Formats: sequence, C-alpha cells, structure tokens
Amino acid sequence: VPPARRHRVPTATRLPPRTFHSYLPRSHRTYSCVHCRAHLARHEELISKSFQGSHGRAYLFNSVVNVGCGPAEQRLLLTGLHSVADIFCESCKTTLGWKYEQAFESSQKYKEGKFIIEMSHMVKENGWD
Repeated sequence: VPPARRHRVPTATRLPPRTFHSYLPRSHRTYSCVHCRAHLARHEELISKSFQGSHGRAYLFNSVVNVGCGPAEQRLLLTGLHSVADIFCESCKTTLGWKYEQAFESSQKYKEGKFIIEMSHMVKENGWD
C-alpha cells in the first residue's frame, strides 16, 4: 500500500513571514503602515500634525523606521521650493510621503532631514485610549 500523499501548497503561493527591520517597543504609542502594519514611528518623534501631503493631511516626524528613500528631486510645495525624496514602506512598498532633503528658504530649514507621512497610510497602535 503506497503512503498517503500530502497536499503541498505550491512555493509561489506561500508568502514569506513579514519581518521588519525595526520593531518599536510595545510600551510606546506608535504609528504603523495601514497596509501591512510595519512600524513607522514613535509618537515621541511627531513634530507637527499640520502638514499637507500630496493626497491629504500629513504628519511631520523627526525620524521614522522601516522606510526606503527614492531619489531626491526639486518640488514646489505650498511652502516654497524644496528638494524632497519619496519614502516608501520597506515591507509592502507603498509610497507613504517624503523626506525633506533641502529647503531653499531660510524659514523652512527646520524641515531638512525630517519626514512627512500621509495620514491615509498610517494607523495608530499601542495604547491610544
């Protein structure tokens, strides 16, 4: 009698487990990618909630994790000319916002090295009650 054959899922349909480069401590309020739940930023890194992204409201962060950066390009934004690079989720590759590389007006220099993430791409996690 031949041994029973097991049904195997084809390799192409098996997804690798999601792993992120950085996990933020569960004891902190965090923002995560709404599409794949990769951690993006701690609430303590939030600078401002009063920003405008390409597709709606956005938050400005001092630092973020689990994002990749595209090439920098000059864009004329609401506050003047800036050199920005789009940022995307390292896990699901969704474009989330941008990084300010350079501000050309002195009043905007504080944004250099900071990150915009659009609200539509974020979810709040860990103790926001």
